[in-house]
Formats: sequence, structure tokens, C-alpha cells
Amino acid sequence: MTPDGRLPVAQWDDGRVLDELAALGPFFAVSAHPPAAAPAPPWRPVSELTTPSRPLRARIASVRAILADRGGVAVTQVEPRVAASAAHLALAARLAAPALGAAVLRHPLDARPGGLWWQDAPGGPVPLSVPLVTSRDTPQWDLLLLDELLTPLTAAVAQLVPVSRRVLRGNVASAVNAAAAQVARRRPDLAAGAWQAAARLFARPHLRDERNPSGPAFRRSSCCLFYRLAPGTPSAVCGDCVLASRANSR
Repeated sequence: MTPDGRLPVAQWDDGRVLDELAALGPFFAVSAHPPAAAPAPPWRPVSELTTPSRPLRARIASVRAILADRGGVAVTQVEPRVAASAAHLALAARLAAPALGAAVLRHPLDARPGGLWWQDAPGGPVPLSVPLVTSRDTPQWDLLLLDELLTPLTAAVAQLVPVSRRVLRGNVASAVNAAAAQVARRRPDLAAGAWQAAARLFARPHLRDERNPSGPAFRRSSCCLFYRLAPGTPSAVCGDCVLASRANSR
């Protein structure tokens, strides 16, 4: 890594790079399109997700319906803030994984929201398309990921639904750490680079208030609220949750 945080860039081609990302897992897999192109529908601009838009509100409502169906309860029994947190965490993970994975593979992608496209597919990681990088002088991936994607996404969700910014910030930290952990599992040869990339993101202002550093034993300092779907059920607490940490200390 260079002193300004840039990674040496090898040739970005739409075959090998995409295959290497997909091999890391479904949250890393992306499609690609020519720079400045506008993919045809059902592709939609990711800028919809970085503003308090109608599509983002609809995405949260869709997640709420899915959670209700899985729990066998009425939609009204799923708190809006729980659905908002779940939708936010899934989107944060979807955006963070390929950006971190591509950087660790030394093929940083252009994460500017104006060039990214998504599809509003139900369940699982939403389809994501990124512009092919044609220049060796790629934008600084960590700044773009946090400042132009994840921070605006967080603000937009918080504006649409009353949910704690601390919860949403923890979601971002969890998404970043999970992406690094997945790279380390799938590609042990890249583990050091993955954790270095996660640490760089944790040093940014948006994540600097997280009490615990990134790493295999990471514990977030907030809860994503999933436990509210099944209060009192230990399996409803995520592995990196602050509640799990407190339970283990008793």
C-alpha cells in the first residue's frame, strides 16, 4: 500500500477480476459495465440508496414484509426500526464487500455512487454492477466507500425511519469486519491485507467511535436490533453483537 492509502493497481479486466471477486462469496460478486454507461432496466442507480428516496423506503418496507413472513407474524408486529436496521445492514454489507475485496486483490473499483447500479431483488445480496476501471489512477476506494456511499446511506435510512445512528454505525462496522473476515477465510493468503483494509476503514471518522478494533474477535459497540424479532432467544443475537459479549461475561 502506498503512503496515501492507494493500492498498486494491476490490469482491471472484466473476466479475471470479476471471477476472483465472485470466488470470495455472493456479497463480493458484481457485474460490470463500461464507464459512464447506463445499464438497461431492471438496473437502477445506486444514488437512490444514498438519499431518503421512495425506492429506499420501499426497500425497507420489503425487508419488513420478508421478516414478518419468516417469523410467521403480521407485518405490524415487526418494528419499523428493526426492518430499517436489517435493510441498512444488508445494503452496507453489499456495498462494502466488493469494495474491500477488490482493494485487497489490488484491483480497486470505482465506488462513486453515480457509476454504480443495483437491482431491487427480494432476498439475498442485491445485484450490483460497477464500472470497469480503465485508468491506473483509480479514486481512493476507502474514502469513496465511507464518505460517498455508506455515510449517506446511513443518513438516508435514519431520516426515513427513527433508528439510532449508533445502531447504524455499528451496522457499517459489522459489515466491514465481516467482509474482511470472509476474505481471510476464503483466501488465507490475503488475510493480512484484508485486516489492514478493514483497519483503514475503522480509522475513518465514521467508524472511529467504535470501541473495539477490527479483527477476528471483533465485537460491535451496539446491537443491530435483530434480537427484537425473537426476544429472549439466544440464537437471535448475532455473533459480533454487544449483547453476546455481555451474555458471555456473566
